[in-house]
Amino acid sequence: MTDTSGAAHPIGRRTVLIATGATAATLAVGAAAPEAPTADKANAGHSAPVAAAAVCTLTKEMTEGPYYLDGALVRADITESKPGVPLKLALTVVDDDTCAPLSGALVEIWHCDALGEYSGFVGNNGHSEPDDGSFLRGGVLTNSSGVANLTTIYPGWYRGRCIHIHLKVHTGVTLTSDGSFTGGRELHTGQLFFNETITTAVAKISAYSTNTVTRTTLAQDSIYDDGGAASGLLTLTALGSTAASGYTGTLTVGVETS
Repeated sequence: MTDTSGAAHPIGRRTVLIATGATAATLAVGAAAPEAPTADKANAGHSAPVAAAAVCTLTKEMTEGPYYLDGALVRADITESKPGVPLKLALTVVDDDTCAPLSGALVEIWHCDALGEYSGFVGNNGHSEPDDGSFLRGGVLTNSSGVANLTTIYPGWYRGRCIHIHLKVHTGVTLTSDGSFTGGRELHTGQLFFNETITTAVAKISAYSTNTVTRTTLAQDSIYDDGGAASGLLTLTALGSTAASGYTGTLTVGVETS
């Protein structure tokens, strides 16, 4: 089962995505629209609120896909010791009308491991491994600057899709005693994407190199529309001198709150 088509779970609400870092600085001095981020941009001030003068670029939401599970744990680190290249996400949630940061929103992510397997669905990509139903799934509340900081690994790939992370933004949730959440309002369903040059380097590293499925590139993907940051392309900053050292991924996600 793969989410190669957006038809299974259509999404109708509008949302916006604008780039962080250098793009946000450009917007603050009056640029008409954000530029697409590149892999080597500095991740400067990613925890700072987005400038109120920023121009928000509207884009459609992306399909939820077939691998979503209710009851995700509220936690900053979703790795569960899964092998892979470290990835630290800093996602800033803003109101699409004002670009003001949205604090206390739950940012939930889920994605496959290096072998392309999702927890709860292990075996769908042709690999056999333990399945606890929760690895590489979870969410965290945004801080007062609207930033959700999450620790995971660089995703692998599965048949028919480029490398990506699924994303939801909820407001008004209630945290539960079992470490999950309930209730609230779902404001956004989308996907995060990765620079193809960096992905090519990561794919050569164990355990990604043992993934037996042919990898679909960004250009070949049926969901990503080549819209750069406006379509969920992360700004990636290296954490060290090699791909194995990992990356920080940043993006500002604008959501429609009314």
